Amino acid sequence: MLFLDGVYVQDDAGHYGFRRTPPPTVEQLHDLLHAISRRVARFLERRGILERDAENSYLTLEGLEEDPLQDLHSHSVTYRIAVGPQKGRQVFCLQTIPPMPEEPPDHARVAKLNGFSLHAGVAVRADQHDKLERLCRYIARPAIAENRLSLTPSGKVRYELKTPFRNGTTHVIFEPLDFVARLAALVPKPRVNLTRFHGVFAPNSRHRAAITPSGRGRGSNKNMDRLHPDDRTPAERHAAMTWAQRLKRVFNIDIETCEQCRGPVKIIACIEDPAVIRQILEHLRKKESEDSQAQLPPERAPPQSNLFDDA
Repeated sequence: MLFLDGVYVQDDAGHYGFRRTPPPTVEQLHDLLHAISRRVARFLERRGILERDAENSYLTLEGLEEDPLQDLHSHSVTYRIAVGPQKGRQVFCLQTIPPMPEEPPDHARVAKLNGFSLHAGVAVRADQHDKLERLCRYIARPAIAENRLSLTPSGKVRYELKTPFRNGTTHVIFEPLDFVARLAALVPKPRVNLTRFHGVFAPNSRHRAAITPSGRGRGSNKNMDRLHPDDRTPAERHAAMTWAQRLKRVFNIDIETCEQCRGPVKIIACIEDPAVIRQILEHLRKKESEDSQAQLPPERAPPQSNLFDDA
Protein backbone atom coordinates (compact mmCIF):
# COMPACT_ATOMS: atom_id res chain seq x y z
CA MET A 1 0.00 0.00 0.00
CA LEU A 2 1.08 3.56 -0.70
CA PHE A 3 0.29 6.37 1.73
CA LEU A 4 0.76 10.10 1.61
CA ASP A 5 3.23 11.38 4.17
CA GLY A 6 1.18 14.51 4.66
CA VAL A 7 -2.17 16.20 4.11
CA TYR A 8 -3.72 18.57 1.58
CA VAL A 9 -4.75 21.96 2.97
CA GLN A 10 -7.02 24.43 1.20
CA ASP A 11 -6.21 28.11 1.55
CA ASP A 12 -8.59 31.07 1.46
CA ALA A 13 -8.27 31.36 -2.34
CA GLY A 14 -9.45 27.79 -2.82
CA HIS A 15 -6.04 26.41 -3.82
CA TYR A 16 -4.75 23.16 -2.38
CA GLY A 17 -1.28 22.76 -0.96
CA PHE A 18 0.47 19.69 0.36
CA ARG A 19 2.03 19.76 3.81
CA ARG A 20 4.34 16.99 4.87
CA THR A 21 4.17 15.35 8.27
CA PRO A 22 7.15 14.02 10.24
CA PRO A 23 7.96 10.31 9.71
CA PRO A 24 6.46 7.84 12.18
CA THR A 25 8.49 6.57 15.09
CA VAL A 26 9.12 2.90 15.84
CA GLU A 27 6.67 3.04 18.76
CA GLN A 28 3.96 4.41 16.49
CA LEU A 29 4.63 1.65 13.96
CA HIS A 30 4.29 -1.01 16.66
CA ASP A 31 0.97 0.47 17.82
CA LEU A 32 -0.28 0.57 14.24
CA LEU A 33 0.91 -2.98 13.54
CA HIS A 34 -0.84 -4.22 16.67
CA ALA A 35 -4.11 -2.67 15.52
CA ILE A 36 -3.69 -4.10 12.01
CA SER A 37 -2.96 -7.61 13.27
CA ARG A 38 -6.04 -7.60 15.51
CA ARG A 39 -8.28 -6.36 12.70
CA VAL A 40 -6.91 -8.93 10.25
CA ALA A 41 -7.49 -11.70 12.80
CA ARG A 42 -11.07 -10.53 13.43
CA PHE A 43 -11.72 -10.39 9.69
CA LEU A 44 -10.43 -13.95 9.20
CA GLU A 45 -12.53 -15.04 12.14
CA ARG A 46 -15.67 -13.59 10.57
CA ARG A 47 -14.82 -15.38 7.32
CA GLY A 48 -14.61 -18.66 9.19
CA ILE A 49 -10.92 -19.24 8.50
CA LEU A 50 -9.71 -18.65 12.08
CA GLU A 51 -11.21 -19.10 15.51
CA ARG A 52 -10.25 -18.00 19.03
CA ASP A 53 -10.00 -20.11 22.11
CA ALA A 54 -10.22 -19.13 25.79
CA GLU A 55 -6.65 -17.82 25.79
CA ASN A 56 -7.42 -15.44 22.94
CA SER A 57 -5.15 -17.26 20.46
CA TYR A 58 -6.10 -17.95 16.90
CA LEU A 59 -6.43 -21.49 15.55
CA THR A 60 -7.15 -22.74 12.05
CA LEU A 61 -10.42 -24.45 11.40
CA GLU A 62 -10.44 -27.89 9.81
CA GLY A 63 -13.01 -29.38 7.48
CA LEU A 64 -14.58 -26.28 5.95
CA GLU A 65 -16.74 -28.30 3.57
CA GLU A 66 -19.29 -25.58 2.96
CA ASP A 67 -16.78 -23.39 1.10
CA PRO A 68 -13.85 -25.17 -0.61
CA LEU A 69 -12.10 -21.87 -1.29
CA GLN A 70 -12.01 -21.05 2.43
CA ASP A 71 -10.46 -24.45 3.02
CA LEU A 72 -7.71 -23.60 0.51
CA HIS A 73 -7.11 -20.27 2.25
CA SER A 74 -6.93 -21.93 5.65
CA HIS A 75 -4.28 -24.43 4.54
CA SER A 76 -2.36 -21.82 2.55
CA VAL A 77 -1.75 -19.49 5.50
CA THR A 78 -0.45 -22.40 7.63
CA TYR A 79 1.84 -24.00 4.99
CA ARG A 80 -0.16 -27.22 4.92
CA ILE A 81 -1.21 -29.43 2.04
CA ALA A 82 -4.79 -28.62 1.02
CA VAL A 83 -5.74 -31.50 -1.30
CA GLY A 84 -4.72 -35.06 -1.98
CA PRO A 85 -3.92 -38.04 0.22
CA GLN A 86 -1.50 -35.99 2.36
CA LYS A 87 -4.02 -33.28 3.19
CA GLY A 88 -3.27 -31.52 6.46
CA ARG A 89 0.45 -32.27 6.52
CA GLN A 90 3.04 -29.56 6.42
CA VAL A 91 4.59 -28.62 3.10
CA PHE A 92 8.05 -30.10 2.51
CA CYS A 93 10.74 -27.44 2.83
CA LEU A 94 14.47 -27.41 2.17
CA GLN A 95 16.43 -25.66 4.91
CA THR A 96 19.95 -24.58 5.54
CA ILE A 97 21.76 -23.16 8.53
CA PRO A 98 19.90 -19.93 9.39
CA PRO A 99 22.05 -16.82 9.19
CA MET A 100 22.88 -14.69 12.16
CA PRO A 101 19.90 -12.42 12.81
CA GLU A 102 20.67 -8.84 12.03
CA GLU A 103 19.26 -6.16 14.25
CA PRO A 104 17.70 -3.32 12.27
CA PRO A 105 19.53 -0.02 12.61
CA ASP A 106 18.13 2.66 14.82
CA HIS A 107 16.92 4.74 11.87
CA ALA A 108 15.09 1.79 10.22
CA ARG A 109 11.34 2.15 10.53
CA VAL A 110 10.39 -1.53 10.78
CA ALA A 111 7.94 -3.14 13.19
CA LYS A 112 7.41 -6.91 13.62
CA LEU A 113 4.77 -8.59 15.74
CA ASN A 114 3.51 -12.21 15.79
CA GLY A 115 4.34 -12.90 12.17
CA PHE A 116 3.22 -9.48 10.93
CA SER A 117 5.71 -6.92 9.69
CA LEU A 118 5.28 -3.25 8.81
CA HIS A 119 7.95 -1.36 6.89
CA ALA A 120 7.72 2.40 6.52
CA GLY A 121 11.28 3.23 5.56
CA VAL A 122 10.79 3.99 1.85
CA ALA A 123 9.75 7.50 0.85
CA VAL A 124 9.45 9.12 -2.58
CA ARG A 125 9.52 12.83 -3.31
CA ALA A 126 7.06 14.41 -5.69
CA ASP A 127 9.69 14.87 -8.42
CA GLN A 128 11.01 11.27 -8.26
CA HIS A 129 8.73 9.76 -10.89
CA ASP A 130 11.10 6.89 -11.75
CA LYS A 131 11.42 5.85 -8.12
CA LEU A 132 7.66 6.03 -7.65
CA GLU A 133 7.13 3.82 -10.71
CA ARG A 134 9.64 1.25 -9.43
CA LEU A 135 7.90 1.22 -6.06
CA CYS A 136 4.48 0.76 -7.68
CA ARG A 137 5.77 -2.05 -9.89
CA TYR A 138 7.25 -3.73 -6.83
CA ILE A 139 3.95 -3.55 -4.97
CA ALA A 140 1.98 -4.80 -8.00
CA ARG A 141 4.41 -7.64 -8.77
CA PRO A 142 2.96 -11.15 -9.31
CA ALA A 143 2.53 -13.54 -6.43
CA ILE A 144 5.24 -15.90 -7.72
CA ALA A 145 8.35 -15.45 -9.89
CA GLU A 146 8.50 -17.88 -12.80
CA ASN A 147 12.30 -17.78 -12.95
CA ARG A 148 12.45 -19.32 -9.44
CA LEU A 149 9.91 -22.03 -10.29
CA SER A 150 11.10 -25.46 -11.48
CA LEU A 151 10.26 -29.17 -11.50
CA THR A 152 12.13 -31.83 -9.60
CA PRO A 153 13.15 -35.12 -11.28
CA SER A 154 10.24 -36.79 -9.46
CA GLY A 155 7.73 -34.34 -10.98
CA LYS A 156 7.14 -32.12 -7.94
CA VAL A 157 7.03 -28.33 -8.05
CA ARG A 158 10.00 -26.60 -6.43
CA TYR A 159 9.92 -22.90 -5.61
CA GLU A 160 13.04 -21.03 -4.54
CA LEU A 161 12.57 -18.24 -2.03
CA LYS A 162 14.14 -14.91 -2.81
CA THR A 163 15.16 -14.44 0.83
CA PRO A 164 15.53 -17.43 3.19
CA PHE A 165 13.20 -17.60 6.16
CA ARG A 166 14.46 -17.18 9.70
CA ASN A 167 14.58 -20.95 10.15
CA GLY A 168 16.81 -21.32 7.08
CA THR A 169 14.14 -22.40 4.56
CA THR A 170 15.38 -21.77 1.02
CA HIS A 171 13.02 -23.91 -1.11
CA VAL A 172 9.43 -25.09 -0.82
CA ILE A 173 8.35 -28.25 -2.63
CA PHE A 174 4.71 -28.95 -3.55
CA GLU A 175 2.79 -31.75 -5.12
CA PRO A 176 1.44 -30.60 -8.52
CA LEU A 177 -2.17 -30.75 -7.34
CA ASP A 178 -1.38 -28.91 -4.13
CA PHE A 179 0.50 -26.24 -6.08
CA VAL A 180 -2.59 -25.67 -8.24
CA ALA A 181 -4.61 -25.34 -5.04
CA ARG A 182 -2.17 -22.67 -3.81
CA LEU A 183 -2.64 -20.74 -7.03
CA ALA A 184 -6.42 -21.07 -6.75
CA ALA A 185 -6.27 -19.49 -3.29
CA LEU A 186 -4.62 -16.41 -4.85
CA VAL A 187 -7.31 -15.85 -7.49
CA PRO A 188 -9.37 -12.77 -6.52
CA LYS A 189 -13.11 -12.82 -6.48
CA PRO A 190 -14.90 -11.72 -9.65
CA ARG A 191 -15.90 -8.08 -10.10
CA VAL A 192 -13.55 -6.87 -7.34
CA ASN A 193 -11.31 -3.87 -7.96
CA LEU A 194 -7.69 -4.84 -7.32
CA THR A 195 -6.55 -1.20 -7.19
CA ARG A 196 -8.38 0.98 -4.70
CA PHE A 197 -7.99 4.63 -3.79
CA HIS A 198 -8.91 6.17 -0.46
CA GLY A 199 -9.08 9.63 1.03
CA VAL A 200 -8.69 12.51 -1.39
CA PHE A 201 -7.90 10.04 -4.20
CA ALA A 202 -11.16 8.15 -3.83
CA PRO A 203 -13.44 8.29 -6.91
CA ASN A 204 -16.24 10.03 -5.00
CA SER A 205 -14.02 12.52 -3.20
CA ARG A 206 -14.92 16.12 -3.99
CA HIS A 207 -11.25 17.12 -3.68
CA ARG A 208 -9.85 14.64 -6.21
CA ALA A 209 -10.36 16.80 -9.28
CA ALA A 210 -8.48 19.68 -7.63
CA ILE A 211 -5.32 17.76 -6.67
CA THR A 212 -4.86 15.24 -9.51
CA PRO A 213 -3.04 16.31 -12.70
CA SER A 214 -5.78 14.95 -14.97
CA GLY A 215 -8.52 16.86 -13.14
CA ARG A 216 -10.74 13.79 -12.99
CA GLY A 217 -13.11 13.22 -10.14
CA ARG A 218 -16.38 14.33 -8.68
CA GLY A 219 -17.43 17.66 -10.15
CA SER A 220 -14.77 17.66 -12.88
CA ASN A 221 -15.32 18.33 -16.56
CA LYS A 222 -17.30 15.38 -17.92
CA ASN A 223 -16.34 16.18 -21.51
CA MET A 224 -12.59 16.05 -20.97
CA ASP A 225 -12.31 12.44 -22.17
CA ARG A 226 -14.10 13.39 -25.39
CA LEU A 227 -11.63 16.06 -26.35
CA HIS A 228 -9.16 15.52 -29.14
CA PRO A 229 -5.71 14.47 -27.83
CA ASP A 230 -4.13 17.61 -29.32
CA ASP A 231 -6.52 19.84 -27.37
CA ARG A 232 -5.45 18.48 -23.98
CA THR A 233 -2.74 19.87 -21.78
CA PRO A 234 0.50 17.86 -21.33
CA ALA A 235 -0.65 16.75 -17.88
CA GLU A 236 -3.99 15.55 -19.24
CA ARG A 237 -2.33 13.69 -22.12
CA HIS A 238 0.09 12.00 -19.70
CA ALA A 239 -2.64 10.96 -17.28
CA ALA A 240 -5.16 9.78 -19.88
CA MET A 241 -3.22 7.17 -21.84
CA THR A 242 -4.79 5.22 -24.67
CA TRP A 243 -5.35 1.49 -24.38
CA ALA A 244 -2.42 0.90 -26.74
CA GLN A 245 -0.11 2.95 -24.52
CA ARG A 246 -1.30 1.10 -21.42
CA LEU A 247 -0.71 -2.23 -23.18
CA LYS A 248 2.87 -1.22 -23.92
CA ARG A 249 3.55 0.22 -20.48
CA VAL A 250 2.12 -2.65 -18.44
CA PHE A 251 2.83 -5.75 -20.58
CA ASN A 252 5.60 -4.38 -22.86
CA ILE A 253 3.50 -5.19 -25.95
CA ASP A 254 3.93 -2.52 -28.62
CA ILE A 255 1.19 -2.86 -31.22
CA GLU A 256 2.09 0.48 -32.81
CA THR A 257 5.36 -0.91 -34.21
CA CYS A 258 5.61 -3.51 -36.98
CA GLU A 259 7.38 -6.68 -35.85
CA GLN A 260 9.02 -7.21 -39.26
CA CYS A 261 10.15 -3.80 -40.51
CA ARG A 262 9.99 -2.00 -37.12
CA GLY A 263 8.04 0.80 -38.78
CA PRO A 264 5.06 2.65 -37.33
CA VAL A 265 1.64 1.00 -37.46
CA LYS A 266 -1.58 2.99 -37.62
CA ILE A 267 -4.49 1.77 -35.50
CA ILE A 268 -7.61 1.78 -37.67
CA ALA A 269 -10.25 0.63 -35.19
CA CYS A 270 -10.76 -1.13 -31.90
CA ILE A 271 -13.18 -4.05 -32.07
CA GLU A 272 -14.63 -5.20 -28.75
CA ASP A 273 -17.67 -7.24 -29.85
CA PRO A 274 -16.89 -10.94 -29.17
CA ALA A 275 -19.06 -12.11 -32.06
CA VAL A 276 -17.24 -9.88 -34.55
CA ILE A 277 -13.84 -10.91 -33.16
CA ARG A 278 -14.71 -14.58 -33.49
CA GLN A 279 -15.88 -14.08 -37.08
CA ILE A 280 -12.67 -12.26 -38.04
CA LEU A 281 -10.45 -14.93 -36.48
CA GLU A 282 -12.33 -17.74 -38.21
CA HIS A 283 -11.96 -15.91 -41.53
CA LEU A 284 -8.21 -15.49 -41.00
CA ARG A 285 -7.77 -19.17 -40.11
CA LYS A 286 -9.70 -20.24 -43.20
CA LYS A 287 -7.71 -17.86 -45.39
CA GLU A 288 -4.42 -19.06 -43.92
CA SER A 289 -5.30 -22.70 -44.65
CA GLU A 290 -6.29 -21.85 -48.22
CA ASP A 291 -3.09 -19.87 -48.80
CA SER A 292 -0.93 -22.70 -47.45
CA GLN A 293 -2.61 -25.16 -49.82
CA ALA A 294 -2.25 -22.78 -52.75
CA GLN A 295 1.50 -22.42 -52.16
CA LEU A 296 2.14 -26.15 -52.41
CA PRO A 297 3.67 -27.29 -55.72
CA PRO A 298 1.33 -29.16 -58.06
CA GLU A 299 1.31 -32.91 -57.81
CA ARG A 300 3.10 -34.81 -60.56
CA ALA A 301 4.02 -38.37 -61.40
CA PRO A 302 7.45 -39.72 -60.45
CA PRO A 303 10.19 -39.33 -63.06
CA GLN A 304 10.21 -42.07 -65.70
CA SER A 305 13.00 -43.46 -67.86
CA ASN A 306 13.53 -42.05 -71.35
CA LEU A 307 11.29 -43.84 -73.81
CA PHE A 308 13.26 -42.65 -76.80
CA ASP A 309 16.61 -44.30 -76.10
CA ASP A 310 18.77 -44.93 -79.12
CA ALA A 311 18.46 -48.43 -80.46
